[in-house]
Parts: sequence; C-alpha cells; structure tokens
Amino acid sequence: MTRALLFPLIRERPTTFPYLPYIRREYREQPLPRHHRPRPKAPFFAPILGPSTLFFFSAIKEPASAENMSENGEEKLLAVARHIAKTLGHNNTMSDDILQIFSNFDGRFSRENLSDKGADADPRACAALDHSLKSLDRRISHYVSSDSPIWADAADSAAFLDAVDDLVAALAEWNHLAGDKSVSACLVRAEDMLQHAMFRLEDEFRSLMERGGESFDLTRPYRNGESTENLPFESEDEDDEEVVDGARNGEVEQIPVALPVTNYDIVIDALPSVTINDLHEIAKRMVAGGFGKECSHVYSSCRREFLEESVSRLGLRKLSVEEVHKMIWQDLEDEIERWIKASNVALKIFFPSERRLCDRVFFGFSSAADFSFMEVCRGTTIQLLNFADAVAIGSRSPERLFRILDVFETLRDLIPEFESWFSDQYSVSLRNEAITIWKRLGEAIRGIFMELENLIRRDPAKMAVPGGGLHPITRYVMNYLRAACRSRQTLEQVFEDYGHPLKDYPKLDDRALSSSSSLSVQMDWIMELLESNLEAKSKIYKDPALCYVFLMNNGRYIVQKTKDSELGALLGDDWIRKHAAKVRQYHVHYQRSSWNRVVGILKLDGSVPPNGLAKSMKEKLKLFNTTFEEICRVQSSWFVFDEQLREEIRISLEKLLIPAYGNFVGRFQSVPELSKQADRCIKYGTEDIEARLNDLFQGSSGSAGSRK
Repeated sequence: MTRALLFPLIRERPTTFPYLPYIRREYREQPLPRHHRPRPKAPFFAPILGPSTLFFFSAIKEPASAENMSENGEEKLLAVARHIAKTLGHNNTMSDDILQIFSNFDGRFSRENLSDKGADADPRACAALDHSLKSLDRRISHYVSSDSPIWADAADSAAFLDAVDDLVAALAEWNHLAGDKSVSACLVRAEDMLQHAMFRLEDEFRSLMERGGESFDLTRPYRNGESTENLPFESEDEDDEEVVDGARNGEVEQIPVALPVTNYDIVIDALPSVTINDLHEIAKRMVAGGFGKECSHVYSSCRREFLEESVSRLGLRKLSVEEVHKMIWQDLEDEIERWIKASNVALKIFFPSERRLCDRVFFGFSSAADFSFMEVCRGTTIQLLNFADAVAIGSRSPERLFRILDVFETLRDLIPEFESWFSDQYSVSLRNEAITIWKRLGEAIRGIFMELENLIRRDPAKMAVPGGGLHPITRYVMNYLRAACRSRQTLEQVFEDYGHPLKDYPKLDDRALSSSSSLSVQMDWIMELLESNLEAKSKIYKDPALCYVFLMNNGRYIVQKTKDSELGALLGDDWIRKHAAKVRQYHVHYQRSSWNRVVGILKLDGSVPPNGLAKSMKEKLKLFNTTFEEICRVQSSWFVFDEQLREEIRISLEKLLIPAYGNFVGRFQSVPELSKQADRCIKYGTEDIEARLNDLFQGSSGSAGSRK
C-alpha cells in the first residue's frame, strides 16, 4: 500500500513553488488515481503542498496496520509531516506549533519522531527523484541543444517553459533534504541542468529583444497623447503577430531609432505586445532560477544601444569636458541648442517609454525592473549631465550668460522628470547628480555677473569718447542687463538663495537693501559700478562743459534703457526718478560752466562812469561776439545723441541767452555815441543767435555712435 502511494507522489509534477500566485488549477481539481481508495478531503493548504499532502492525510486516517505502517512506510509518513511543517511555517516557531498540532492529533507524530534527526531521504524516493531528473533532462536538452529558435513555435516555447517550471519546482521541493548525500548529488545535477536552461533562455531573450525591435516601425507619425501600443498587457493583436512573424523572417537587420520629434506628449512602445509577453515569461523563469541579473544585463544591453542610437539621431555628440571647453563659442551655441532638444526628448519621451517597457517585461519584479531601467538610461543620462556640467564649469565670459540660462532653465524644467524616473535605490544618484549640476549652473550664472562687475571695473579710463558721446561700456552694459532681465524669473530664482550682505555693496542704501530682492540689489550694484566708471572717464575731458555733456549723454541713455523694461521694474520708479534728476543736474552744470560766462559778459557794471559807458559796452559786445562764436564753433562738434535732450538744451540756452542779449542790444542802441555805430557793431540778431544754437551738438559720425 505504501509503495502504491509513494510512487504517484514522486511522479507527480510538483507545484511551482516560487510562484504561489500562479498555482495551477490542476492541483486543486485533479482526481486521485483509480487504484486509490476514497480519502477524506485534504485541508485548505493541500493545493500549496502538492500531492504529498494527499498521501499524508490519507495515511493518518487509516488504522495502523502492519501493511501500511511498516518501517519504511512510517518513515515516509514522518518525512511528509516534516515537509508540511517546514513549508507552512514561515519561521521556526510556526513550524514547531504545527508539529505540536500533529503530535496531539496522532501519537505516532511525537516531537521525537518528527525531529530532524534521522530525516534522511528514503532510497526509493531518491531513485524516483533521479528518474524524474532524467526525464526533465531529456525534455530540456531537446530544446537547449536545438539550433532553431525555440520561440519560433508557440508550442515549443510553452513546453520548454513547463520543463523549466518543473525543474525549478523539483529543486524547491527537495532542497530541504540537501544534507542527504544521494539527494545532494541529484540536486547538483538539477542545478547544472538549470544553468544550461537559463543560458538558453538568455539567448532566446536576447533574440526576442533584437527581432522584436527590428520589426517595430518607429517612422509613422503619432497624434498627441497617443501611445504606440494601447493594448492591455495580455493582448495578442493580429497586427502585432504579423510584425513578429516578419521579424522572425529576418527581414530587417539594423536596430531602429526613434525619429526626432517636437511633440513630447507621446509614448513609444518599441516592441510588439506579443514579444513583450514572451519576454515577461522568460524573465519570470530567469528570476526564479536565480538568473535575474543576467536577464537584466541582456535586456539593458539591447535597450541601451537602441536608446543611445536614438539620442545620436537628434544630433547630440558624445563630447568630453575638454572638448566642450575647446569649442569656439558659435559651435558651442549650436551644440547647446541640440542638447536642449535631446534632453527634452530623452526625459519626456524616451525615458517614459523605456520605463513602461521595463515594467511590462519585468512585471511582478520591481527590483529587476528598476535595475534594468537604470542600466538602460544611465549612459544617456550621464552624457546629458556631463555636457551640462562642462558648460557650468567652463568660461564665465559675460556673453555666455544667455545660453547658460537656456541650459539652466532646461535642466530646471526637467527636474520633475528626473525625480519621477530616477527615484529608486539604483538610480537615485542620477537624480541627485542632475540637481547638483543644476545648482552648479546657477553658480555659473552668478559667477558671470561677478565677471561683468570686474569687466566694468577694469575698463580703462584712458581715451575720451570724441564729442562727449555715448561710451561703448554704457551701451554694452545697459543692453546686456535689459536682455538678461527678460529672464527675470530665472535670475530671481538663481539669486534668491543667496543674500546680499552690506559689506558686498558698500555704496548702496541700507533701506534699499532690506526691502529689495537679491536680483534687484545685484542690478543696483552693477549700475553703481557703471556710474562710478563713467564719472572716472568724465575726468579725462579738460573742458568742464564737455565733461558734463558726456555725463548727460550716458546718464540719459541709462535712464531711457531702464524705463519700460524688466530692468526698470527691478530698480524701481524711485531709482529712475533719481537718475533722471541727475541728468538734469548735469545739464545745469553744463550751462553754468559754459554759457553763464557768456551771459555774464552782457551784464553792465554800475560802477562804470557815464563817459566810459559807450566804450565799455562796445568792448563787451565785441567780447560777446568772439566768445559766442568760439563756443558755437567748439560745441557744434560735440554730440548729444538724444534729439529730445538736444532740444531741451537748445531751449534752455535760448531762454538764458536771448533775453540777456536782447536787453544788451537795446541798451547799446540807446546810447547816443553808439547809435550811429550799431549796424556795424551788432553782428547777430536774435534770429541769428537761435540759428547758431540750433547748430550745436551735431557732432561727427565718429562721435555719434549708436543709440541701440
């Protein structure tokens, strides 16, 4: 009786132990062999333990006769009881509790009898195991040694997977008896057989990856939000089957790449659904067989090549830090443009697509999926980050600000994607590196503004601008700041984490510092440096009037460039009003240093005796004509770039000069001794004065400069 029960137990295919969620229904519904007597129904955990449970619960319900309780039969019964306790017990305490229940149920299952001592396998059971392994060896070797792809035929692939399942289950079933020499020898054979099966599965996995990728068409256009594969996980769409069949015929040899796109609202499934399901089934067996890393390696090597080729199609080259630093600026600008495009496509299309594919292939094995995804995307991610880092640590010349701002903004906007795709234990370092480089780009931007400050300080005050016109440093700095402030929000983000200690800005007002943002303080400081530089340059002019014309020109340009711009919003209305008032003050100083002297000539001294009045007035008129002509001659070569400012100066001079000159001419004509000489002595009428004033500040082409 014992033998009749034992051999069906050994020959039964054991449960696929590592996959309890996938226990086959046949273990729940399979009828007993016909030569068995009816047995009581096994308990709820019988499907988990397999046919050995049926044997156990059949035996313990029978009377202890000499036939079914011979020495060997009883030992086998005890071995099964031990196996049940070990299988159901999650720890030693639970196993001991189960053994205690068995002991209370039947005296034959005492703790002494059920202890591990003497638990060596029955020789006939070992023989059955050996017979089972030989059968599995024939089944597996048939496929392992085959030259044709196993997955070319659905029946072959299913049979091979079933054989692998049986082998894995046999190892799990007998592993607890590995201490027995006979069982241990069988297990060594089984593990060797499993290794060969895993190697073949690895080859099949690689072949499916390559053929599946070759068969998929990435050239067709996609609509917004459309995935290239919207079927459920178990779908076997006919179109997919046709694609797989075409791949199996070897019609395509090159690895395809995703075409460059500008719409980021798509997902690319680079493998057909049928192929993904096959890969999942293989991955499930390889992980169960302890070859999860090998499976991930094959997967990542295939997908990594696909991804890197796809990125290269976007025009991005693999450049070292040294190569980036040696590039001329125009070429680097073009490379940055390509980097921005490639980064957006990679983080918003390629990486989500690869994450989706990993999750489907390694469904149920999150650790393997995370590791594989990291291995696939790590190279491309490092390439993207290394380029951004090379830009960050490169030259901080002020003209590079705007492209570095583009890189900073691109990486900033992609940080949520980095946090989404690289947050697990394997890839979190990539996310952290992206954040570090992003902050380093912010440091580079602040460094560029420091370099701008140094550029202003170092600009030499050696050569004066002809005619007191607009200085190139003024034009450069103001246009630079206006352009930079178009990225005001980004710059505020760059400067917001860094305070503005008073020692760094010694000339700025304390109240302004306390109420202003870090960026506005930075702009105010740069303007302060520029004004100090211009004041130093104004001292080059020997003529005080020309010095003030220079300050007027540059001050007016600063105010105009500040108004109605983000720069003006940062500096504030009070700053603009203050500097507009400075320009008016320069105007006053110009008028005093140049024209007040002319007006002073026309004033009559009350101390002059009446008999000397005619002579004095005649001399004054002659001096006025000479001085007026000289000033007009000199100042007509000076330059005021702003027409409105030039008109304001002309009007103010007319108001100052014409009334005084008219009064003097009237007095001159009223003197009897001079009335006859008036036509000969009075050289200019009021209209002539106005005409000469209109000719002032026309300048030359060299002094005019550009107002842009």
